[in-house]
Amino acid sequence: MAGKEPLSLRDDFVGIEPYDPGLCVQDVVLSANENSFGMPAEVRAAVLSAVSEVAFERYPDPLADALREDIAAWHGTDRRRVIVGNGGDELIFDLLLAFGGPGRVLLDCPPTFSIYALYAKLTGTEVCSIVRDADDFSLDQAAIEAAAANADIVMLTSPNNPTGTLVDPAWVASLAGLARGIVVVDEAYIEFAEEDASCVALFDACPNLVILRTFSKAYALAGVRCGYLLAPEAVVRGIAAVRQPYSVDAVSQAIARTVVAHRDAYRPTIEAIKRQRERLSNGLREIEGVTVWPSEGNFLLVRMPRARDVYERLRDDFSILVRDFSGAPFLKDCLRISVGAPEENDRVLSAVALLRKELS
Repeated sequence: MAGKEPLSLRDDFVGIEPYDPGLCVQDVVLSANENSFGMPAEVRAAVLSAVSEVAFERYPDPLADALREDIAAWHGTDRRRVIVGNGGDELIFDLLLAFGGPGRVLLDCPPTFSIYALYAKLTGTEVCSIVRDADDFSLDQAAIEAAAANADIVMLTSPNNPTGTLVDPAWVASLAGLARGIVVVDEAYIEFAEEDASCVALFDACPNLVILRTFSKAYALAGVRCGYLLAPEAVVRGIAAVRQPYSVDAVSQAIARTVVAHRDAYRPTIEAIKRQRERLSNGLREIEGVTVWPSEGNFLLVRMPRARDVYERLRDDFSILVRDFSGAPFLKDCLRISVGAPEENDRVLSAVALLRKELS
């Protein structure tokens, strides 16, 4: 007897591809913008001690209130204006679930983090795209200002992934005054940018401003999955209403609290990454045919002829994994290379120089 056909996927989800970061096992992994320097030794010791005291048999604090208190104190705000999530990805989804949906509009600025548009589709949110300049990936501020009057959520990213570009906080303040809905600034990589680049200073003056932060990048906790929003109380309440219960586990909360307490220990590592970013950028620019855009993140966007072939040869012949954007909209022949440790960057420079000679 023939079995029944499995339940079919809902019609509006047909054709959606799973998010694929392109990870595979290689000696040098510079595809996911992780902190290759890792956690400082003193912080690791403190983290291990904190984890040893976790009550594994108990459910975690549902809203991670102790961590929220720590983050609020760090940023000079109130716990009621902080919400913690299982990475920034969960917070983006919950924000769209609570404040997007049918009949509502997300303003997106591609090329940027593809998760924004994906989660908009999953939540039934219409997307209005204002494409960045093709040469320097700058924002069309006039077009965004006009569109913001009809958008429920304006999504900006600073530094932008994958282009590394910043938004001007003064312009964000102006935009927030014009926008009909929420203005979100995703600052996942802000620790690698210049000191005055963050929009946190605008938080009190802009009642519709939401700022996204993560521990995954600068704080070397990509494997832990913990991020947070600074947001108006109404936004925090809305996300709390739709989020999955206990989404941030007790171990993640303990680790994140320890990192917040020891955050100053990361300054030497962050400065080292900035120096390596400059060295890697300068080295790549010296290779014939390679274009490198300025970046304020811990990654570089580069363009070169036959970028897909270079990506595959780096992976297969040199055991180096970077991110291939060569076939993505607005990013023809582009690769994104995370800034690694000095020896990793040396391998990238050597391999790209050799491949450009072979493939030219």
